[in-house]
Amino acid sequence: MALAVKDLLRLATVGSVDDGKSTLIGRLLVDTRQLFDDQMDAVAAASEKRGVGDLDLSFVTDGLRAEREQGITIDVAYRYASTPTRKFIIADCPGHVQYTGNMATGASTADLALVVLDVAAGLKEQTRRHLCIAALLGVRSIVVAVNKMDAVDWSQLAFQRVVDEIETLSRQLGFKSVNIIPTSALLGDNVVEPSRNLDWYHGPSVLEALEASEAGAWEHTTTQGARMPIQWVLRQPGGGRTYAGMVCGDSLHVGDKVTLLPANIETTISAINFGGEPISEATVGLAADVDLAAETNAGRGDMIATGPLPRLVNEIATTICWFGERPLNVGQRLRMKHTTKVAPVRVKTINGIIDIERLDVDESTSLYTNDIGLATLQTANLMVVDDYRSNRVTGSFVLIDEATNATVAAGMVGRASFL
Repeated sequence: MALAVKDLLRLATVGSVDDGKSTLIGRLLVDTRQLFDDQMDAVAAASEKRGVGDLDLSFVTDGLRAEREQGITIDVAYRYASTPTRKFIIADCPGHVQYTGNMATGASTADLALVVLDVAAGLKEQTRRHLCIAALLGVRSIVVAVNKMDAVDWSQLAFQRVVDEIETLSRQLGFKSVNIIPTSALLGDNVVEPSRNLDWYHGPSVLEALEASEAGAWEHTTTQGARMPIQWVLRQPGGGRTYAGMVCGDSLHVGDKVTLLPANIETTISAINFGGEPISEATVGLAADVDLAAETNAGRGDMIATGPLPRLVNEIATTICWFGERPLNVGQRLRMKHTTKVAPVRVKTINGIIDIERLDVDESTSLYTNDIGLATLQTANLMVVDDYRSNRVTGSFVLIDEATNATVAAGMVGRASFL
């Protein structure tokens, strides 16, 4: 039994405030007829309340009342869509700098970033920051909607200026697939249907580019080994225990030789179950439970792995996106949430801040709100980790403030790939 992930594309819309992300996603959903009548009525009512003459399509994703009243996206809004060839999970991420952490959440499981920017403004600082974070988070494909082309009279020269900026930054950040499309989300040009106003452009619409993009990239990594962080220990009728969790990196099979970490116990998978039924293979992304041949006392936070094995460490070189209101300093104590394990952690060193303009590291001994920096962390317990570039699941973590329980940082094991 295999999990059907090939036809599902997870995408995050990123970019600066007021460049039209929510409007473009609204246009995409409306023009592909993804909304029910009552949803359209709600958008019409919100538009009328705010004095908007026509439908304000940004309200399609701005689902919170506070967002509609302020006219801004605050939280990540997830919407679902499908076409005859593909299903989509769309994360509409906020553009304001104070909600950068929300954007990182939306991009953390994305196969692709849909970048929306205003053709007249070009690459703003926050758009560059979003692209840096997307690259850090392992996103390797971007579709760029160069929006508001109607405001520059559909100028090919204005479009080309933005193309040159994007291509330069994309090379520096290491994106493998870059598709740049002139659009008008307000009027619908090149969002779903080709534009009659852009006779000089012969590429795909936004929807066509999304339908042609690679899906499942966030789950499949360059690691050749399977990983299953244990989430639950299940006691079976008649005795014995099985271990449940989500598989990443590679598939697990009955008969596979595996290592239970951090205990470093070598054993074999004797059975795999999914939904109470036996299966022979647990594919990437599948939440299953496995029976091990050896008797163990494994628990939540341990990991079942095949080779090449992850590392056992209590000191980790990391790249951190800091979202806390107070600065991060050397010696600070936090909690690290890594896969299914939570461990106390101390900041040993801060090794600098990434300059998003130069894509270089500046010296610093603190990280401030929305800084992206390099730090070495010491953990109280042995952690089972991969480099983030090898496995986005076992190479990522969040940091939690011990006093408030607030999530204050997203982190990646290893140094940013573009540095």
